[in-house]
Amino acid sequence: MNPPAEKQNAQLMRRMFGVIAPRYDFVTRVLSYGMDPRWKRNAVRQAALCDDCAVLDLACGTGDFSALVQQKFPRATCIGVDLTEPMLRLARDRGLANVACGDATRLPFRDGSFDCVFIGYGLRNFPDLHAAIREVARVTREGGEIVTLDFFLPRNPFFRRLYLAYLFAQGAFWGVLLHGTPRAYTYIPDSLRNFVSADELSRVLERGGYERVRARSFILGGIGIHWARRCQALQCEAASLASAVSS
Repeated sequence: MNPPAEKQNAQLMRRMFGVIAPRYDFVTRVLSYGMDPRWKRNAVRQAALCDDCAVLDLACGTGDFSALVQQKFPRATCIGVDLTEPMLRLARDRGLANVACGDATRLPFRDGSFDCVFIGYGLRNFPDLHAAIREVARVTREGGEIVTLDFFLPRNPFFRRLYLAYLFAQGAFWGVLLHGTPRAYTYIPDSLRNFVSADELSRVLERGGYERVRARSFILGGIGIHWARRCQALQCEAASLASAVSS
């Protein structure tokens, strides 16, 4: 995506999430059949965390991942970054003291700043997925981890159509009821049509500087969690060269 289009997309995302911020958590629970909290606990439980770890909660929304990490590891340092200030205000209200408004492709942190980076439902909305993963790898220490949770298109064609129809119908219903417009939440099925598959995301992570990718899917592949470890510098360089040669 070229810079003007990327900037325009970021502005649209900022406005949209600013509008839906107060009801975002509620609608996420509805669209996930009430399973969203369980998936996030699973993602945190299987992450390589410790008592004094430094965690980046990217596209943090209202700070769910940060809250779960701090419940389990009270001494952990959690920093939330989101594109939308209303989301960050809600995160602050929950007790997430360290928050910043920022872009996933231009993070204001030094190399290797974090032991773990969580991204919940944010990957689909990044204008340049590959650039965002490379930037996340930059701020993750060698041996650190990335953990992502997101919607995906199920493999089964019949269930894929059913799943998209469900997301669209529920999103339109709650959008009209809560915000007066059906488009408030139909961005989710729209974004899925252009998003990578769960298997493709594993390859994107490997090309972007990660290894030992683990993935787990739910709802017949409609939801996926990925865990991956940051490569050592020489391994990342070799992987990048191999990717460049193959392409």
